Amino acid sequence: MRKLLNTLYVTTPDAYLSKDSENVVVSVKQEEVFRIPIINIESIVTFGYMGASPGLMSLCAEKGVSLTFLSPVGRFIGHFQGPTRGNVLLRKTQYQNADNEEWSLQISRLLIAAKIRNYRNIVQRCIRDYGSFPEIEQISKTLNFRKNEALLAENKDTLRGIEGIAANEYFSIFPYLITQQNADFPFNGRNRRPPKDPVNTLLSFAYTLIANDIKAALESVGLDPYVGFFHALRPGRAALALDLMEELRAYLGDRFVLSLINRKQITRTDFLQQGENGILLTDKGRKVFLTAWQSRKRETIIHPYLNEKIEIGLIPHAQAMLLARYIRHDIDNYPVFLIP
Repeated sequence: MRKLLNTLYVTTPDAYLSKDSENVVVSVKQEEVFRIPIINIESIVTFGYMGASPGLMSLCAEKGVSLTFLSPVGRFIGHFQGPTRGNVLLRKTQYQNADNEEWSLQISRLLIAAKIRNYRNIVQRCIRDYGSFPEIEQISKTLNFRKNEALLAENKDTLRGIEGIAANEYFSIFPYLITQQNADFPFNGRNRRPPKDPVNTLLSFAYTLIANDIKAALESVGLDPYVGFFHALRPGRAALALDLMEELRAYLGDRFVLSLINRKQITRTDFLQQGENGILLTDKGRKVFLTAWQSRKRETIIHPYLNEKIEIGLIPHAQAMLLARYIRHDIDNYPVFLIP
């Protein structure tokens, strides 16, 4: 199994990235503030507008380190990846499967059913830990019904409708899952672009980081992250990364955000209102988030299919590997990730 290395998060907006020999150097106003050997990291995520030197980008390409650019408020700008080292035959089969409606519908059913099942597992855990309410019990039953509907969907449009209904039902009882700081973290449904409340700000930030990790994982096993089976193909849209994210967002994203709030690691003072950009994390809040994110990625679980102890941060790599095996016909079906 792949070793989990560090992700370097550069949160200072006016930081410039360059290289010195085999080191990544971060400078602010032409003064060096940080350096790290590139062999110690697997990816770089920078929140800023100064960019990176061509020399550093060349070093990243050579060492297989991905470089992702986000705006200071956390919006995705672009992703730099070196030459693809994947198997061309694997990608050829991927493209053929994407054009095969029956094949792509089958795996889409699995991914969306897994997403809904994981939604329900989050709800059930709340019931176990904090007791039951009629609203939560009802949604739990409904989500189980939606999961079964997803597995029987006759086409992708129907499946998208089921997925949307299930997401709305799940998020309708999300406030019950926030057991601490309720007054400071109101939630009235999912919104984005821009997020209009702290909870949605945290969810959107987490989903951005998850999508970035999944894209890198797909590249590492030789799959094309831009050709998916459920999400429509659009220029610049990492459709396969979004597909794979469906089964992982509840465990990697939602549970993490709930933990941050309920453990009071993040408080209302870590956010600010910024005009049309909605609610944003402060610099301090972003650093708290990213520190906890890195710590969470290093926790271990027993993977439900591989039956191996792996770090949580390696789950996207494990699922990308399993998806590649399925596409190559090394395994009979794709084993979706279900919350243990």
